[in-house]
Amino acid sequence: MKKNTMALTALGLGAAFLMRNKESRDKLTKQFNSFTNTPIRGTSNSNTASKKGLFNSILGQ
Repeated sequence: MKKNTMALTALGLGAAFLMRNKESRDKLTKQFNSFTNTPIRGTSNSNTASKKGLFNSILGQ
């Protein structure tokens, strides 16, 4: 139970930090977008450039 509380506290502090710091938020968004555009090993994916990133697809941008 104590570990669960600590994990939720860390998650809340991280979210609060990202809400206040736009540069960090943009950097994290860029990292997620580049990660989602990385093809999975063993698959051929020719249309990765046309896909939206993770945050853009969630936020509808």
